[in-house]
Amino acid sequence: MYQVLNQIHSPADVKKLNLQALTTLASDIREALFNRLTKIGGHCGPNLGSVEAEIALHYVFNSPVDKFVFDVSHQSYTHKMLTGRKAGYIDDTRFGEDSGYTNPDESEHDFFNIGHTSTSISLATGLARARDLLHGKENIIAFIGDGSLSGGEALEGLDYAGSELGSNLIVIVNDNEMAIAENHGGIYKNLKELRDTNGKAEHNLFKAFGLDYVYEPNGNDIASLVRVFESVKDSSHPVVVHIHTQKGKGYTPAETDQETWHWHPPFDRATGKATINWGGGESYEDLTSNYLVQKAKSDPKVLVISPAMPMALGLGPEKRQMIGPVQYTDCGIAEEQAIAMASGAAKRGAKPVVITNATFLQRTYDQMAQDTALNNSAIAVILNFSAFNTMTDVTHLGIYINSIYGNIPNVRVLAPTNKAEYMAMMEYAIDQNDHPTIVLVPGNGVVNDNRPADKDYAQVKFRVEEQGSKVAIMALGDFYQRGEALSRQVEKELGFKPTLVNPRFASDIDCETLERLKQNHQLVVTLEDGIVQGGFGEKIAAFYGDSSMKVQVYGLEKKFYDRYNPEELLANLGMTTDAMTQKIATTLRVSQ
Repeated sequence: MYQVLNQIHSPADVKKLNLQALTTLASDIREALFNRLTKIGGHCGPNLGSVEAEIALHYVFNSPVDKFVFDVSHQSYTHKMLTGRKAGYIDDTRFGEDSGYTNPDESEHDFFNIGHTSTSISLATGLARARDLLHGKENIIAFIGDGSLSGGEALEGLDYAGSELGSNLIVIVNDNEMAIAENHGGIYKNLKELRDTNGKAEHNLFKAFGLDYVYEPNGNDIASLVRVFESVKDSSHPVVVHIHTQKGKGYTPAETDQETWHWHPPFDRATGKATINWGGGESYEDLTSNYLVQKAKSDPKVLVISPAMPMALGLGPEKRQMIGPVQYTDCGIAEEQAIAMASGAAKRGAKPVVITNATFLQRTYDQMAQDTALNNSAIAVILNFSAFNTMTDVTHLGIYINSIYGNIPNVRVLAPTNKAEYMAMMEYAIDQNDHPTIVLVPGNGVVNDNRPADKDYAQVKFRVEEQGSKVAIMALGDFYQRGEALSRQVEKELGFKPTLVNPRFASDIDCETLERLKQNHQLVVTLEDGIVQGGFGEKIAAFYGDSSMKVQVYGLEKKFYDRYNPEELLANLGMTTDAMTQKIATTLRVSQ
């Protein structure tokens, strides 16, 4: 096994191979992909479909002198194997050495740590301008696909490259006819027209931007790719190479169900069935998607908007069809469009709800602040994976949401603590006409307890779940259960019952409740699932700044964490129940 791949230690070794050996190398690489993907999961479809293209890139160009920028970089596994990192795919004990994205800390062949979409062309124009400034001669290659062209930054990059650059830049459009789900937008209608005419369509988006254009229909054929890449190598002007590839190439389940297999957990290769059960039972994804289907049926004003991430909250093809094309729309990988469109829809009387992952909402700061919050448009945003223990790759962290969006005027960020509260907050967010409202999906699984949920969140009001004295524990969102555990241990070890508060609002404080706590409390402890700086706890500490109340703020540090163990991280931050109880005891002794 891996007869040819084992001979590859750098791109120089790729250049020594003949066509037959290159074809065998492609087979070896697919086997290595299966070895890793079946055991730890990852981006299946994108990587299976781009094997030949990345082999051809390294055969023709001279990395790292010639510079590759992979969009999103979730399709760079073959590139990694060809640049000295094959052990992360063929040696099970070394899987942890390679992230799922390009990473300059891993190799000189990677120039950016990237996990968000539509960035490659803009980054490549920067490399190209600096090359020209410093009198370099290398090729700059941007590799973009999986729907990334629908992002505004990609179009800005094309616009700049076609009109202002005037030097070498090669944009490889890896057209597999898919984003994560199906493609949406006029760009993809033009790509289809170009495919159908073998690149000779009268209308050509890339030429309209001023770019040269070449089409290669055989995007999974190494010989064809080598020829087309050699034809544009060392070009003196920007050129787009449009290649047509098969997403999931070489694995029938991934070829036939491309949406499911864009990213997949560990699986049995023979059956395609997942070999790991993450959670089981009720899920917030199912709760959300089922609710949205019923809500749309009962209320014709509801408009569900997805920026190419319908499965972020369980809206698979069948459920999207149940909502219907009038009340469901996918704007492509363009979160800025999703939020601004939602603001416009709210102003016209619709009830827009945007669904996506927390990490991707970060691209919409200006649209949330200017287009939405400044105009106080009553949109709803349902965010998955904002929790510290969901996505742990540095490129996909959602832990900054409270600090980013919780400090924009008019924006309400709601943090539910159980199923009842989540469903009530989602209902309120969609029906309300008060503020832009973000609802965070809890990251600790569906909690069914006996605590009821309020229906109205128009006024900022913390909920005191358990009345006590001396110490008030304010545990936000999915950290509420950690607050409960801390409260029990304080009562057991320190001999008094603390007050337990469910803040519910990550973005605002309830001054009345905070003022009342001054009467019989010496210490407030805040717990939040996000970074401390700019977060909920700092708002509480600022309120008590000129009083005698002591405040202990627990949360994550302002840093880029990467592939961490969540519970180990909390332990290192002193956020175990034992450590926090001991600190409470010490603080009370000192203050007495």
